Amino acid sequence: MSLPPGFLEELRNRSSLSQVVGRKVTWEQKKTNIAKGDYWAPCPFHSEKTASFHVDDKKGFYYCFGCHEKGDAISFIRNSENVSFIEAVEILAREAGLTMPARDPKAQEKIDINKELASIMENAVQFYKMQFNGSNAKNAKDYIKSRGLTADIINTFEIGFAPGDRTSLSQFLLNKGIKENKIIDAGLAIKPDDGGNIFDRFRGRIMFPIRNTQGRCIAFGGRAMDPNARAKYLNSNETALFDKGRSLYNHAPAREASGKANSLIVAEGYMDVIALSQFGFKHAVAPLGTAITENQLALIWRIHHEPIIALDGDTAGLRAAMRLIDLALPLLEAGKSLRFCILPLGQDPDDILKDKGATFLQELLDNSVSMVNLLWQRETEGKNFDSPERRALLDKSLRAAVLTIRDKSIRHHYGQAIKELRYQLFSPINNNMNLANKSKSYGSSQSWGKKPKLLASPNTKSSMLAMQSDETNWRLRESLILVSAIKNQSAALKNESALERCPITTPDLVEIMNAVLINLHVKKTDAGIKDNFAINIQNSLGYSPLDKLMKLKPIKNHPYLKKNSPPDLVEQTLEEELAKHVALIGAFNEIKEAEQDLTGLVDEGLTWRLQQAAIAKAKATRAVEEEYSETDENASEMSKNLQNMLDNQIWVKKTR
Repeated sequence: MSLPPGFLEELRNRSSLSQVVGRKVTWEQKKTNIAKGDYWAPCPFHSEKTASFHVDDKKGFYYCFGCHEKGDAISFIRNSENVSFIEAVEILAREAGLTMPARDPKAQEKIDINKELASIMENAVQFYKMQFNGSNAKNAKDYIKSRGLTADIINTFEIGFAPGDRTSLSQFLLNKGIKENKIIDAGLAIKPDDGGNIFDRFRGRIMFPIRNTQGRCIAFGGRAMDPNARAKYLNSNETALFDKGRSLYNHAPAREASGKANSLIVAEGYMDVIALSQFGFKHAVAPLGTAITENQLALIWRIHHEPIIALDGDTAGLRAAMRLIDLALPLLEAGKSLRFCILPLGQDPDDILKDKGATFLQELLDNSVSMVNLLWQRETEGKNFDSPERRALLDKSLRAAVLTIRDKSIRHHYGQAIKELRYQLFSPINNNMNLANKSKSYGSSQSWGKKPKLLASPNTKSSMLAMQSDETNWRLRESLILVSAIKNQSAALKNESALERCPITTPDLVEIMNAVLINLHVKKTDAGIKDNFAINIQNSLGYSPLDKLMKLKPIKNHPYLKKNSPPDLVEQTLEEELAKHVALIGAFNEIKEAEQDLTGLVDEGLTWRLQQAAIAKAKATRAVEEEYSETDENASEMSKNLQNMLDNQIWVKKTR
């Protein structure tokens, strides 16, 4: 409906935001200054213990410094009560003593129809409850008893029973004077195509009323008692009251309980929610027989910023989890995510609660995994990556998933997390260290027969440390690699595997490398993506990496990295610096590993190991220089000069 000019302004002026919000929160006395109209409380829109929700009563606005929710009295009622704009205005107008303007006749007609349908649904709730307590529901009661549900929980969830004959409910409603077409509109009966008498939609089923956030019954879910029924669970069809993709089972009670528990559990079905509630997990909801929709996810996030998706560990449960990842990734925001608790195979929450109790289930929930880890599991579990082609396919699928994330900051952090996981999987250094650790843990008997260990001499330590230098001085070479890659996308693609394996030791350059790899396969055909590699990297980071990296004088003056440098020279620089860096890192790691043995006693081979590492470093650098000297004498001379500059910064002293 359209409201007359000035009505909303008058409504806001008459309303006290602190009074509206005060019904939902407890003000923090230490921070609140009532005289100034300055109020603070824990946020009602996300679970927290500190008071980060601020109300400016004089201006009539609120803002949460945690979840960034903001608005006025109308938006607060809309979000906290989950009502429409007009419904929020009506609530506020009643409290302020304002008369609502005359409604649009069509809008009023729709509201009147919904009220009538809701009344019919309440009659059905009472009928089904009455039938459950009758003699015809013996099998249903036996089933409920076998599930261990108490009388209190049965009453709380208003569990009922639909008799097996075709017209019990319809006749009950008709006898109350309710018209046939209204029973059909409520989704409780079906009219045959041949024009015959209506018959009940639900027959021979245990009934679960589905209520909206205002407490109205809007639909039913029914579990068949006949094992041969075509559908084990049947939901109401969509009606003027019921939109399956925008509703959650147990929404209102779970929303209230979630604030106290600082958690929200999303289970698979009605019985899961009921079983969880009986064991004290009242903060549980369920989608209505289908995969979670985008609208349902928005409702879930409104209850809690990081809900736990608790799914059965069978194939169907895992598939549902993987589908949800694809739905959620584009919608992620700072502070809004999902965690996943994949239950043991063949068990649902009810089974676990009965067999091992609430404490065990809580442990499973506490150990839920983040979405990025489940994404990684989806792409890697049960797969073999023993060839470059298979690794490239993994990279492609992971990048495709990460690029769907709209939030730049989250996309960046996902790229970082995946790179770390990938490094753990493929890093030769990590693999060698793992093997070394295994040999140490299983090989204590191998120390028999060795010569007595000797104390390391101070000269050995100082010599090694002089060679080692400070890792942060490698920034120059790492910056060279990154600038070359950004300036020549085709060269970066050609050397993609080397870039992925390239260890970046400077923390602030890690995010630039991640952005390079994430954007490497982006094409101009992708929605919203420019056909400019450097610009796409800049958009991912939120700043220009080239502006940052080119501030280093040796890079700024590098003859092959000028604005109009030929692409082949940029490619040559990238490949040369990659080879040197990897070789030097390998030598450094050997030295570092030897240094770890210097914490106490060392054997006589330590000095030899340090000498060999130094030789390996020198050979690695010299081999690369010789390779390029054959192709371009001038380039080699420049490369050697630059190498000397780098070496003077990296290897502070030479062993004497």
